[in-house]
Amino acid sequence: MDGLTCLEICAGAGGQSLGLEQAGFVHEAVVELDFDACETLRLNRSSEWKVVEDDVHNLDGRSYAGIDLFSGGVPCPPFSIAGKRLGQGDDRDLFPEALRLVTETGPRAVLLENVPGLATSRFDSYRAQVLDQLHALGYQTWWDLVQASEHGVPQLRPRFVLVAMKEPWGGQFRWPEPSPSPPPTVGDTLHDLISEGGWPGADEWRDKARGIGPTIVGGSKKHGGPDLGPTRAREAWKKLGVDGLGVANEPPGPDFPIDRLPKLTTRMVARIQGFPGTWAFSGRKTAAYRQVGNAFPPPVARALGEAIRDALNATASVPTVTDLGHHASLAAESNQTVPSV
Repeated sequence: MDGLTCLEICAGAGGQSLGLEQAGFVHEAVVELDFDACETLRLNRSSEWKVVEDDVHNLDGRSYAGIDLFSGGVPCPPFSIAGKRLGQGDDRDLFPEALRLVTETGPRAVLLENVPGLATSRFDSYRAQVLDQLHALGYQTWWDLVQASEHGVPQLRPRFVLVAMKEPWGGQFRWPEPSPSPPPTVGDTLHDLISEGGWPGADEWRDKARGIGPTIVGGSKKHGGPDLGPTRAREAWKKLGVDGLGVANEPPGPDFPIDRLPKLTTRMVARIQGFPGTWAFSGRKTAAYRQVGNAFPPPVARALGEAIRDALNATASVPTVTDLGHHASLAAESNQTVPSV
């Protein structure tokens, strides 16, 4: 079966959308409210994707009934450790709208991602409510922390991912296996970009930047400018030879001191996130960087999309044991039944 269909909400700059496309999903629509992000989506996929620039509250899921996958990156501020962590008391919490749209569209599978803060005990009751509603709709469900660095992304970027599938396909689902190879270092990932301005210190910088970066933080329109993250993250970047206080317009040039820490450009940050060099971002520097920093890394979305695709395409007459591995604790927490032979 080719061309599995997908509806995605809170699409942002298209990180998840791109990864799912690479996994073989065809987007019936991508929904996003931010103007600059919508321009980015149109700039890159104007003919392939229907870009709906609107509030999710206004979306009628019945127009997309029967899709294969409902996906999205619901806003993280309600659950972020960096915020006030109000959860369902935060008007930015869009899980209720996501569940409404799942009810209206009736997809075979659901993929929603959020920040690791949602996995904490503070939100045990909230997660249980989400799962109860999905179970009532006939879905088997899994939560897990997925590490971007396990899928080729040179960044410590854990995301809390919810997968839900209807039977019989749920019995075929397996979480994607981590890549057998370690992620590339920041130095190797960015050497061509950091050197393209003629900086004589590029080779030495590459040799020192032998690690992966911390989680890149995009901030919001109200909070956060074009910095690579809060103080702790900037200190981690400093150890990799990067000035995380701000984002550069250009790579360092021939007159840039060899012993000075360079800043990354938005294009470099996008490379760290796993975007291809052909992916363009609309808006001024701060708006473009915010889109990049808030994105779901495409390689991670692709790995998850391939796992979901394989389950949906599998011969499902006889359910198989789902290999939960280290995910078993979260499955038990959610009172889930591991498929039996």
